[in-house]
Amino acid sequence: MNTQVLPVNDQSIALVAELLQKGELVALPTETVYGIAADARNGEAVKKIFEAKGRPQDNPLIVHIYGMEMLKGIVSEVPARAYKLAEAFWPGPLTMVMPRGAEVSDVTCAGLDTVGVRMPSHPVVQAVIKASGVAFAAPSANLSGKPSPTNAQDTLVDMDGRLPLILDGGESAVGVESTVVAVTGEHPMLLRPGYVTKEQMEAVLGEEVLVSPAILEKLKDGEVARSPGMKYKHYAPKAQVTILRGDFAKYKAYVAQHAAPGVWALCFDGEGAQLPVPFIEYGKNHDGVTQAHHLFTALRDLDKHGAETVYARCPEQDGVSMAVYNRLIRAAAFRVIEL
Repeated sequence: MNTQVLPVNDQSIALVAELLQKGELVALPTETVYGIAADARNGEAVKKIFEAKGRPQDNPLIVHIYGMEMLKGIVSEVPARAYKLAEAFWPGPLTMVMPRGAEVSDVTCAGLDTVGVRMPSHPVVQAVIKASGVAFAAPSANLSGKPSPTNAQDTLVDMDGRLPLILDGGESAVGVESTVVAVTGEHPMLLRPGYVTKEQMEAVLGEEVLVSPAILEKLKDGEVARSPGMKYKHYAPKAQVTILRGDFAKYKAYVAQHAAPGVWALCFDGEGAQLPVPFIEYGKNHDGVTQAHHLFTALRDLDKHGAETVYARCPEQDGVSMAVYNRLIRAAAFRVIEL
């Protein structure tokens, strides 16, 4: 298959809309990361996503809509919490897990009785949904387990020959996937952290948002993934990544002790020049927003440089930084050293 990369214009959006209506795949930009889209109601189309990514079919996909009226048939009910959060954060990088509607393919939901839905703010996605009328399922446009792409070039590296078309809408603004929150049950539950934070949702809802243990820990044996991104190893470069938890002086000393060919540092802005190994900086210290924006590009750049062992500075675990830590600990397969 020849994969085209096209700039965003009226003609390319019309072509994407036509491909979606015909049950084909497309890759396109969102405000979070680039995604692979297929009609969420068409099980045969959605199967192509799993094939293109090499993704296990027990990993549910998120349905993307534009306009609250598109929830009809996608969900069976809209809980009161969902209306509050939608008013505050939609369109935007927030996915809500709700009771599944009759029209969503079983493949999209990985057989679960719930479905994750979000309303993206990216104008290209909005234009595609309006032109096609398709509520589409879309995970990140990477090979399964690899870092998510935040631009068309990185998408092409993973997806060349696996789908017909990539829309080039420039760099994604956020850089990590959407926040996922379950709004069913007795308490709202954060399943995947992102740009919309636990604290922001609590302020809107006026109640505590619980945090799934699977955000910062491995899923237990046999435990079902209720959200994308809950699997053990994810977002990983080829190199072995280890997170070093401690201040910069301890980090610098540890890296110096373990300096060797193939060893790289993944550190914060302004720190790399003080280290005795090659480095990539992935945002400002104490600033989850800049770290989120640069993390996946940094992980992919480590592969481009042939890094074999990577020692990563540990982000914080609140606000947007929780999302960065969640992605990085999976990229490291939960290898963390307390300094």
